[in-house]
Amino acid sequence: MTERIQIIGGGHVGRGLYRAFRNSGVELLGLHGRHASAFITSWGALPDSISNANTIIIAVQDDQIDDALEQLITERRSGSRSRIASGTVIVHTSGAVEPELMPQLSDDGLSGGTFHPLVPFANPERAPDLLKRAWIGIDGDDQAKATSRRLAGHLGARTLEIPAGGKSVYHAAAVMSSNFPVVLAAYAARMLEGLGIPERSAHQAVHSLMEGALVNLAEKQPHEVLTGPISRGDADTVLRHLAALRGDPDARALYKRLSLAALSVAERQGVDRSRLEEIQSLLILR
Repeated sequence: MTERIQIIGGGHVGRGLYRAFRNSGVELLGLHGRHASAFITSWGALPDSISNANTIIIAVQDDQIDDALEQLITERRSGSRSRIASGTVIVHTSGAVEPELMPQLSDDGLSGGTFHPLVPFANPERAPDLLKRAWIGIDGDDQAKATSRRLAGHLGARTLEIPAGGKSVYHAAAVMSSNFPVVLAAYAARMLEGLGIPERSAHQAVHSLMEGALVNLAEKQPHEVLTGPISRGDADTVLRHLAALRGDPDARALYKRLSLAALSVAERQGVDRSRLEEIQSLLILR
């Protein structure tokens, strides 16, 4: 099937997807935004090109998705029904919300669902490379899911189906995977800078460590690659860390919470249970 895609939303996600689909050779009808800017092909009222689309991707902020859907539904219900053809698939890129108006699409002969790339779009220029071998969360009716799988294939990505009612947990997992490593990097670099290590060196050292961990994760399961004092059952080192971090309550609290979470991973490694219990007591009581 020949794809004819119209993207609505000129932010990071919309521009990133526009670049990625363009690079993949898929036919793009345009990138519609609220205001004129780089890569935007139309703004304001919906463009005429939308009448040729068989897929419309809504890549706007979560609180604007229903507004975009309302605009599309209104166009569909207007006297000029050819503006949005029957059977057109409309997907949105939010992994967190269930738009109220999505169920109405089927009443108007349209198909709807979610197409949520599990990719950080901080830099839209990197999107084509990041989407290759990435995962995309999908849901919706059968036609929407089939279209999403096909679109993901054009990008070199894979799909996972978001179970009904599971979107909030799914998105929380995505946040933990994508956002929290950035937070951890910020804390770790700040701790090194507090010792007098130059900011650039601290950042690069942290990045190198995290990159190595991710390379290991690409090849094995978490319990197979966990390293450090928890994986060795080394209570003495954990105790020294806790003492050293007394002057930084936020970092200390973060260290304790993550170390407690690491205990279950270390248990799967086969670390002696008595040693893990000793570490647990230190983390809770100290």
